[in-house]
Amino acid sequence: MKIADRIEVAMTAAIQRGQGGVAPAKLAAALGYAVTPGGARIRPTILMSVAMACGDDRTMLTDAAAVALELMHCASLVHDDLPCFDDADLRRGKPAVHRAFSEPLAVLAGDSLIIMAFQVLTAAAADVPVRALGLIEILGERSGMPFGICAGQGWESETNIDLSAYHQAKTGALFIAATQMGAVAAGQDAEPWEELGARLGEAFQVADDLRDALCDEATLGKPAGQDDLHGRPNAVASFGVRGAVQRFDDILGGAISSIPACPGEAALAQMVRAYADKLVPAGARNRPTVAGE
Repeated sequence: MKIADRIEVAMTAAIQRGQGGVAPAKLAAALGYAVTPGGARIRPTILMSVAMACGDDRTMLTDAAAVALELMHCASLVHDDLPCFDDADLRRGKPAVHRAFSEPLAVLAGDSLIIMAFQVLTAAAADVPVRALGLIEILGERSGMPFGICAGQGWESETNIDLSAYHQAKTGALFIAATQMGAVAAGQDAEPWEELGARLGEAFQVADDLRDALCDEATLGKPAGQDDLHGRPNAVASFGVRGAVQRFDDILGGAISSIPACPGEAALAQMVRAYADKLVPAGARNRPTVAGE
């Protein structure tokens, strides 16, 4: 089964379990709405790709890890879009969860997805409990404080921002989780895979900055120009478009070089390059330099 199909089958099963029984209908619907459509599913794809490069000897555990990571990511998007944070009306080309269902249901949906992420991992723990415990620890560390996505959101409320810590927590954390969880699911140590995740997260952040600056709302499926509107630090403001593209290429090269030795090293490097081609907006590489860039 292809990676994309594995992810969707496992995601559907997890959401359906959360919607089962005598459940509140609106919240149950909000859970499915929050994870569909799935976008690029880049984090679980990286996780599965790393697991496969390392042997993927426990496919059910890999599937559970990928689903847990994507559920956490989707929960963060639901919460990020709330009026108290980004106040975004659109996500993935449709109304944000709080617009479609109400703010209280959006909060509850995000909370439910976070809890579901850990439920999925505990349900898969019977076969290889030591690995499952490692996955739970990584996901918790990269979701909460002080190194996770909660910390990343928290930096935006500070007067003085540590830019390196901000970017690594807000974007890099779940990419580190992706590479480390993929390795642990396949029985490998997590530590050697941290650098790859951090570099991929940094590259994705630069690419996201480029898309925010160069693409319109219809292309993004969410509001554009948000970095400039909210005065957020970003690569385009710091380096210009051409400089940001060069920075992306440099980070990506470092990411590929940091892939630990493993049976599927070449295939993993190829996957990283293939995703890179999709991340940078069309025309950004050939965009003429203008004054101020």
